[in-house]
Amino acid sequence: MSRQVPRASHDYTLTHHGRQVRIGPVAFWIVVGTLVVMAVWSIATGTYFAFREDVLTRLIGRQAEMQFAYEDRIAELRAQVDRITSRQLLDQEQFEQKLNALLKRQATLEQRTNSLTADSLTTGTVKPARTQPTPEAPAPKLRSSSLTGESMTFMAPPDQLQWRDAATDDARTLSRAKAGGLEGTLARVSLSLDKVEKRQTTALSEAEDRVEGKAARLHSVLSELGVNVGKAPARGVGGPFVPVKPLHPTAGDFERQIYRINVAKAQLDRYTNTLTTVPVRKPITGEIELSSTFGVRLDPFLRRPAMHTGLDMRGDTGDPVYATASGKVSVAGREGGYGNMVEIEHGHGFATRYGHLSAIEVKVGQQVRIGQIIGRIGSTGRSTGPHLHYETRINDEPVDPQRFLKAGAKLGLL
Repeated sequence: MSRQVPRASHDYTLTHHGRQVRIGPVAFWIVVGTLVVMAVWSIATGTYFAFREDVLTRLIGRQAEMQFAYEDRIAELRAQVDRITSRQLLDQEQFEQKLNALLKRQATLEQRTNSLTADSLTTGTVKPARTQPTPEAPAPKLRSSSLTGESMTFMAPPDQLQWRDAATDDARTLSRAKAGGLEGTLARVSLSLDKVEKRQTTALSEAEDRVEGKAARLHSVLSELGVNVGKAPARGVGGPFVPVKPLHPTAGDFERQIYRINVAKAQLDRYTNTLTTVPVRKPITGEIELSSTFGVRLDPFLRRPAMHTGLDMRGDTGDPVYATASGKVSVAGREGGYGNMVEIEHGHGFATRYGHLSAIEVKVGQQVRIGQIIGRIGSTGRSTGPHLHYETRINDEPVDPQRFLKAGAKLGLL
């Protein structure tokens, strides 16, 4: 029978609230060693941090750097937001400025349109000649006009560099117009206004050329006929004298051109009114068929040379005879070889006679207008058949009526 020998016990017993835990010596010393190592490490670390302030300083500095970096980043983001906001405000302000400029330009163009369509640009009632050669485009040059009483200088067009700059600006504007957004819309509106302005400028230039051309043509004709318009009295006009306000020094080209046109039109109106008293129209309707011209001819009754002081125009008895200019009837009755005759005094020394009438439809002292019927074609007096004897006189001296009729043809009145 074997006998068990009891083994010496070296275990450690831990008691807690009546509970016992037995651990071996190896585990015990491992636990104790771990606790000792941890205590030593804690003491060493605490001592290190306590005696090494630079480590803490670096940690605090790094923390501060991180904070400053965050603050700088926030400040940069705020600056970007401010720049974007400022740019938006600036863009909005620029847009409003451009829009206001376009609205002002539109209002100016509307005012110009009213000026172009106003009665102040009426170019008179003188009809142009029936056939006029197409004028060639004049070379750019400086010119002046004596019609308006002031010097009107027209500057030559800019040089090629300026033309290229203008073309570049047009190309840029066209490029912006093709873009989208508000900028493209503004550019398209600007292009539309440019076209309107160009059309207005063209219309105004044409009106100026038209007025000046008619005034020059009338002035030339009246001068050829010996009419001194400057001394010619105006009939049936009057009123208080109200001087025209001078142009402001800051007036633009449009206003100056309107002023020149109005002054030229006033001169044209005076020429036109003067022309109404100059016998440049035909006394009968239709084509004129002359049976005898002005000058020396064989007398139809005596068959010897005699002076014929007018034109004989064929016609049928009873055809109407018209006044070739406005004036006052000085003779209306039987006058020797003229037969039934009407004489009209037109002023400026001009007078016209209408002979061999079958009937007289005006009386002495009567005021007659251009184109008014004054009698009928007949064959009274020294006449071999129905016709009109038509005379024009200057200071009671007979002159060739064809001189006046040619002037009328030049003006397109025949």
